[in-house]
Amino acid sequence: MNRLVIIGNGFDLAHGLPTSYRHFIDNYWKSVTSVFNYEKKSSFKDNFIEVNYEFMSSSLNIAIVEHKNINSYAEFNSFVKRYESGYNSYQYTDKNDCSLTFTNKFFEVICEKSIENWVDIENVYYEILKGRVKGNYLSNNYPWDITQLNKEFEEIKDLLHEYLVAKVENSYDFDINNVLEYSNLIVELEELKGENLERFFKEIPFDDMVEIDNEISEFYIKQKYEKNLDIQHFYVNFNYTGTLLKYFEKLEINKNKLIQIHGELNSEENSINFGFGDEMDEDYKMIENIDDNEYLNNFKSFQYLNTNNYKSLLDLIDADKFQVYLMGHSCGLSDRTLLNTIFEHSNCRSIKVFYHETKDKEGNVIKDNYTDIIQNISRHFNKKKMMREKIVNKTLCKPLPQIKLPLK
Repeated sequence: MNRLVIIGNGFDLAHGLPTSYRHFIDNYWKSVTSVFNYEKKSSFKDNFIEVNYEFMSSSLNIAIVEHKNINSYAEFNSFVKRYESGYNSYQYTDKNDCSLTFTNKFFEVICEKSIENWVDIENVYYEILKGRVKGNYLSNNYPWDITQLNKEFEEIKDLLHEYLVAKVENSYDFDINNVLEYSNLIVELEELKGENLERFFKEIPFDDMVEIDNEISEFYIKQKYEKNLDIQHFYVNFNYTGTLLKYFEKLEINKNKLIQIHGELNSEENSINFGFGDEMDEDYKMIENIDDNEYLNNFKSFQYLNTNNYKSLLDLIDADKFQVYLMGHSCGLSDRTLLNTIFEHSNCRSIKVFYHETKDKEGNVIKDNYTDIIQNISRHFNKKKMMREKIVNKTLCKPLPQIKLPLK
């Protein structure tokens, strides 16, 4: 029997790494503020925006202070609106001129979404795509055609790649002494004996245990837990970052047990797979029936075929029965096709969730997202009875440890 450990973005976030889309977008706007020379007249332009400032002398010092404190798109946009042509909240005799123009309209859409405190770039892309297919040419206020949408989506993909390399991979210090809690957790996964073995038996239906291995059944009945059960662990990493790989290096785990299903940063052979992956959606067939491959360019299923990652995963789940461990993957719809293939596979015996806890300042748990995750998991099942049989109940699950890697 095998164990399939699925790693998602929550794994990186649990290490204190700024890898959410919100982190990415906010960092862009902070970086824009850093390039201005704070003269009366200044401008900035790249593939995404064009900004022009012209301040009167009496406004400049106040504007500089406000500008340096910008940490998000919402704050940047508010700043521009406050100093638009003909308006000055401090001295009405002055006339300031500030303007912000988006040259990448898709970037504008996701920035506006970020004000609502949540944005999923891949889902927003798919919603616009569906809108165009249905004749809603202003879906999510996006006015351009599919070719322009794909071009702008690619530009954002490149910007995200640059951000993850510069602000995550090259900025944080991964030292084994900083991650002892996670190191112990991964070592614990690799060993099934004693209490870990007893817990494992509770996670697997008894009938399956007998079917899987007569030796396991014998151990369960006789309650002999001292033996280390021989289960092969394999890791499917949905992240682009190398956080998990660093554990493999430090703990000397065989790298052949790792599948970087969505690619890696700075890799030509396994470039990042950024797109949408829900072919189970009711509208997908409508998109597929359009005789224009531009509409299919950013579906993950086609990008999977550029490497052997997907084939390796299929070979793995076809080879033997397996248990799924979910670490930091929210099971959103952008990966539904792949997750459905795993979860509904006849060899999948159970799905165990490592959830996130939210705590107050005193360290008391306020809430957790276990229920949110299993509700998301349910969307990947066509057979709901099977879903209820496979998901491990909360009493046998545990929260992901939360640590904070230091900056270099």
